[in-house]
Amino acid sequence: MSPSSTHSAHLPIPDTQSERDERHLAIQRVGVRRVKFPLLVQTERGVQPSVGEWTLDVALPAEQKGTHMSRFVAWLEEGAEQALDAATLRSRHLAMLEKLHASDGVTEVAFTLFERKRAPVSGIESRLDLQARWVVETRGGQTTVWQEVAVPVKSLCPCSKEISDYGAHNQRSIVTVRVEWLADKPLPFSAQMRFAEDSASSEIWPLLKRADEKWVTERAYENPKFVEDLVRDVALRLNADERVGRYHVDVENFESIHSHSAYAVIERN
Repeated sequence: MSPSSTHSAHLPIPDTQSERDERHLAIQRVGVRRVKFPLLVQTERGVQPSVGEWTLDVALPAEQKGTHMSRFVAWLEEGAEQALDAATLRSRHLAMLEKLHASDGVTEVAFTLFERKRAPVSGIESRLDLQARWVVETRGGQTTVWQEVAVPVKSLCPCSKEISDYGAHNQRSIVTVRVEWLADKPLPFSAQMRFAEDSASSEIWPLLKRADEKWVTERAYENPKFVEDLVRDVALRLNADERVGRYHVDVENFESIHSHSAYAVIERN
């Protein structure tokens, strides 16, 4: 190593991000997104490993030039072995804000969750994959946690059944149930899943035998639902549950006789 290299190695490294910015413009959200990182999800049945896709950001004051981007990933590494539920993630989120010296910010993670299901007749067991998400946001001293799960179900058209001599068009639907998580009345993902499945023409299973397939076909035919029926029935179940405050329900039907989807949304704020 040359003398000049030795000398420069002992010089303090400038902290450019902490310098003042003279444009006087605050930034509401700055951070990292689409960060893939291992995730341990604490469920009712134990810990389930998954892979999370994270979005992490903070608010930046007008006088500060930049945030410290490396600290977001460092924060993930610090909690890599900790199993998360909504309560734990809320605590970790507040620790992230402290680490970045920020008052406001967002922690969001999307991941795949598996739920065991038994087929309706044979009882054979399989695992249904669900797309889940937590969003923790702090604004103005208030921290809110949202818990979301997208549930695949089956819907059958009442109009098609009514006008047809044989059969009725039916399709897979996705019911996305997003609720505000309440610390004193926590709601598990499995309950959100049931709100969707119990409201559909039929729930679905990854693995079915012939007797199960017959049951699903007949169940849907006897229980037709428009997209409007489905979203309303989910909302009624949410309204009746004391663990649910604010919510957002989105239903999308992947129409089997059209090239487009039908959708409906109900929110309670």
